[in-house]
Amino acid sequence: MKPAVLPEVCPCGSGLRYAICCGRRHGGAEFAPTAEALMRSRYSAYVLKLDEYLLATWHASTRPAELNLADDPTKWLGLEVRQHRSTGPDQAEVEFVARYRVDGRGHRLHELSRFVREDGRWYYVDGDY
Repeated sequence: MKPAVLPEVCPCGSGLRYAICCGRRHGGAEFAPTAEALMRSRYSAYVLKLDEYLLATWHASTRPAELNLADDPTKWLGLEVRQHRSTGPDQAEVEFVARYRVDGRGHRLHELSRFVREDGRWYYVDGDY
């Protein structure tokens, strides 16, 4: 399901227009070239409630059967990528902090996420909070 209104500036914090940043990945025009790019596109997908994209970029070994973000009251406020590092030829970690609000209360999600590359595509595996 696509959002009714697409943002002008990409939610991932790159400063680029959405259409030339995460919008290209969400629309299927390109795959994320790095684990950090995938993490940023997944953050933007949460902002825009793009369940299908999130499931498609989640590794099969840890992917939930479904997501239902349409009714999720979370309002994502910003993303800070703190570190991106390779942990092997086809593995990487991305540390980030995402700010969000639920029912008027502010929160922070600080996570070290793990990613794997299979057949040239990056997938989110899991993360530690």
